[in-house]
Amino acid sequence: MTGTLVLAGTPIGDIADAPPRLAAELERADVVAAEDTRRLRGLTRALGVHTTGRVVSYFEGNESARTPELVEALAGGARVLLVTDAGMPSVSDPGYRLVAAAVERDIKVTAVPGPSAVLTALALSGLPVDRFCFEGFLPRKAGERLGRLREVAAERRTLVYFEAPHRVDDTLAAMAEVFGADRRAAVCRELTKTYEEVRRGPLGELAVWAKDGVRGEITVVVEGAPETGPEELDAAELVRRVRVREEAGERRKEAIAAVAADAGLPKREVFDAVVAAKNAQGESSGKAP
Repeated sequence: MTGTLVLAGTPIGDIADAPPRLAAELERADVVAAEDTRRLRGLTRALGVHTTGRVVSYFEGNESARTPELVEALAGGARVLLVTDAGMPSVSDPGYRLVAAAVERDIKVTAVPGPSAVLTALALSGLPVDRFCFEGFLPRKAGERLGRLREVAAERRTLVYFEAPHRVDDTLAAMAEVFGADRRAAVCRELTKTYEEVRRGPLGELAVWAKDGVRGEITVVVEGAPETGPEELDAAELVRRVRVREEAGERRKEAIAAVAADAGLPKREVFDAVVAAKNAQGESSGKAP
């Protein structure tokens, strides 16, 4: 019989938030795969438990190489527990490759639900929570970061991001540029820890605030784009939205179709606006369309 892969959520700050089943799974596991084995030792000490299984490291640097080894242990009947430094494994943390490989081999995968910075920040943000999407970490390079933000400039669902403290000011400034300085957001810092802070306000104001430096673990929640009726979208705005999608890598045909669907307009109307803008640009440059 094959074993079981258990994904276990761990506290994002306050150790008292550890799921009740976590201690039992740590003691029961044949193999404990930990993002940081030193952090694991601190966790087991805090919980007052002792692991009897083999402990191995499983982090971004060795995830690809170690996955086959863990899958073979699972195939041989082992109960493998996967824990990361904080929160739920595979959510912007190691785990996805192992889950995918286990599923491919028809190995049972289950979870010990636990704390989540994504859901905690979303709940505390004061922004709509009925529909949201998690975007993880943005690219480090400025151009790639802007491109990623432009992909979701018209997204109406609330957006949730992780960010490193030393990049928060640049990220908020880029968000203000792409989404608009008046778009509401919340910067959630050190959630469930001693110095927890939730800073709410327009992106422009938050970008200015972050210039002085922000410390700790950061989650940024951003309000979705406002709903806009067809009558409010002029030709220039339709063209702008198509260009944003093209810059993000979409082909023009797909970009026009997507913009038309979002705006509730016929594709022909958006196509005509793009062609007219192209012709106008050609005339202003003295070139034939």
